[in-house]
Amino acid sequence: MKIQAEIRRRRWMKLCEALPVAFLVLLAPIWVSGQSNVETIIQKSVEANNRDWDADPEFDYTERDQEKDGIKTYEVRMLYGSPYRRVVAVNGHPLNPSTKAEEEKKFEAALAQRRNETPEKRAARIAKFQAERKRDHTMLDQLTKAFDFRLLGNQKLKGHSVYVLSAQPRKDYRPPNRDSQVLTGMEGKLWIDRNSFQWVRVEAHVMHPVRIEGFVAEVEPGTQFELEKTPVSADIWLSQHFAMKSNAKVMLFWPHRTQEDITYSNYRKSSGPAQ
Repeated sequence: MKIQAEIRRRRWMKLCEALPVAFLVLLAPIWVSGQSNVETIIQKSVEANNRDWDADPEFDYTERDQEKDGIKTYEVRMLYGSPYRRVVAVNGHPLNPSTKAEEEKKFEAALAQRRNETPEKRAARIAKFQAERKRDHTMLDQLTKAFDFRLLGNQKLKGHSVYVLSAQPRKDYRPPNRDSQVLTGMEGKLWIDRNSFQWVRVEAHVMHPVRIEGFVAEVEPGTQFELEKTPVSADIWLSQHFAMKSNAKVMLFWPHRTQEDITYSNYRKSSGPAQ
């Protein structure tokens, strides 16, 4: 469970990285402000987001999760090839001495375990983490086929001058696997910084119920997510905020609702063992 939140963060970050590729495939050149056409905008956005994705594992950061029973703050760092999350605050307050000592003990145990694990166990642990990344790439590849995109214009957002684009599901799209089925019922919007071609914000929501075959579930309207990115160095932007609400029916009858709200901050180059 400790790496699940990190996997979700990276998964949604990849969504932000992959959609520009979709735009390259699906959009014809449209001139904006008489200078830049859509193809150029998207190509530069792809390049910027690829740099972000490559650099992401090099950074440690602070993660603040708003959960049902309160707010927990974690320090997240890459530790011998996969992330480790350590609780550092609860409901905005630092841990008391005994709880802090327990978390430190857990960290030292994990550090020793990963430092001394056999090559086979280390490879298996890292492979599990990388398998999630590969799964994400497969999913994101479908984004190039699932949507039609349109350039809406220019706007100011969070102090950035941005291009605004919309994404609508393609009527002829046929998802090849369960993960991509939800794309058939989603629409979204994207804001790209006009100077750096970085993604400032992306949001999407489910418009109509989507049956998930093989899982006996249905994703319903009310399911939505938003992702915001922020600069962490001269040319790298990483996730700043991720929020998701899920509205579904399990066995096509019982309602199942989940909600996440995660804030990321204090990015810094990793100082611990990463290999």
